[in-house]
Amino acid sequence: MTLAGAVLLSYLLGSIPTGLWLGRTLRGVDIREHGSKNIGATNTMRVLGKSLGALALAGDMGKGLIAVAVVARISPLSYAPLACGLAAIVGHTISVFCRFRGGKGVATAGGAFLGLCPIPTAIAIMVFAAVVAVTRMVSAGSIAASIALITAIYVLPNDWPLRVVVTLVGLLVIIRHRSNIQRILRGEENKV
Repeated sequence: MTLAGAVLLSYLLGSIPTGLWLGRTLRGVDIREHGSKNIGATNTMRVLGKSLGALALAGDMGKGLIAVAVVARISPLSYAPLACGLAAIVGHTISVFCRFRGGKGVATAGGAFLGLCPIPTAIAIMVFAAVVAVTRMVSAGSIAASIALITAIYVLPNDWPLRVVVTLVGLLVIIRHRSNIQRILRGEENKV
């Protein structure tokens, strides 16, 4: 029962729509009605500015990290951190607070994987930063970071359950960016 409770709590934590609630609370703005209409940190930054965008990024990453490092301690099972991290990511992408819609899961996955596999995640973050610096496209950075994380998780020593979850989440992030990929190919993607 403790694992189920930890997973449910992690899902609810992940479901918190940080950018949406920041916009509504501090500016009276529903970010789902502006920009890309996404609840994530990038759209929060575009709609509400860099400061609130950075706060949304920290909040979204924090949801994943807290699920792995704190909530998972409710359960004594060794795979609880992995289950809780995955639940937080699912919560962000299928939020109970947004009628089971949500963001693309990049920042929440980044926070969860920072707690689960810090070295591969650090590599992915560096790839993200480099690609965004060159292309000025957060979506391109997110896709490249997903590929880098999947690659690093197999190159470096890690256990198979973690590799499977990283692969599935990385593919989910890429799939959730399919409209961005189409805009990149047409030369129409938004830049920062």
